[in-house]
Amino acid sequence: MTPDQITYLVFGIVLLVALAFDLGLMSKKNQKVTIRQALMQTFFWVGLALAFFVFMWLEKGQTLALEYLSAYLMEWSLSIDNIFVFILIFASFGVKEKHYGRALLIGILAAIIFRILFITVGVALVNEFHWILYIFGVFLVYTGYKMFTANHDEEFDPHDTKVYRFLKKVLPLVPHDGNGKYWIRENGKRKYTILFVVILMLAAIDLVFALDSIPAVMGISRDKLVIYTSNIFAVLGLRSLFFLLRGAVSKFDYLQQGIAIVLVFIGIKMLAEHWINDWVDKPTQVFISLGVILVCISGSIFYSIFMKKKGVPPDAEETDEKSVY
Repeated sequence: MTPDQITYLVFGIVLLVALAFDLGLMSKKNQKVTIRQALMQTFFWVGLALAFFVFMWLEKGQTLALEYLSAYLMEWSLSIDNIFVFILIFASFGVKEKHYGRALLIGILAAIIFRILFITVGVALVNEFHWILYIFGVFLVYTGYKMFTANHDEEFDPHDTKVYRFLKKVLPLVPHDGNGKYWIRENGKRKYTILFVVILMLAAIDLVFALDSIPAVMGISRDKLVIYTSNIFAVLGLRSLFFLLRGAVSKFDYLQQGIAIVLVFIGIKMLAEHWINDWVDKPTQVFISLGVILVCISGSIFYSIFMKKKGVPPDAEETDEKSVY
């Protein structure tokens, strides 16, 4: 077997074992997840991602391992924005807390499948048409600028999205969770519950975020292994991060600005790649990218905490019982 095949095999085995462990021992159906459980699960997934970083260092060398770490941190920080939207989706559809875990898991697994397809297509396009990277670069700079200047008072309404309107149009829906079921039978016909709608909404929203994150990761590394593994590890850790941060995510008022600066930096780096390669060697570029990501993300989080600006997202706990229709 080639070194690449060995690495993919190890990654696949680790992923299957980790999912079995998470599903079998750390998650139970229709059970609320405590802060302690969420903390343990977060340590588990982050520790697994860092262990893979060590494996990458030993198997692939320093440069590729640091690219993986940079990409993982980028994806992990972007996932906090996902959490804010997930909170609003659960609150808007009145999902009971005991159903959060399974809905998140299925939605995230579906999102991983779609992300793999996105990444495969994206990598193939870049390999065939290198100039697409410049489009990605412009897109990231524009996205970063819009994110930095976005109005925080504009609240996202899941019921006002094209995805929900499409689902409501094509699927027979019922205004309840079916006691934890995803579909039920009424008068001999299958009808879908709000839990089914929420799962599709979670997967769709993650794909929207992937439009930013996948080009950003490709700005850090062109290696397929780095892109796949960093994305999958970050997304798999999203569920535990949701339960850990859902009460505090509204406190990170300036995290969006930190992420925006990173996106602009990566976009400019992609646009100026030809000239940068002439002046800066690859290992140094990786260290600079990692440093910018760490400083911007950690700096924006600490700044949010110390500034104590009033957050705008509603507490999901207060709106769990709201009607969806």
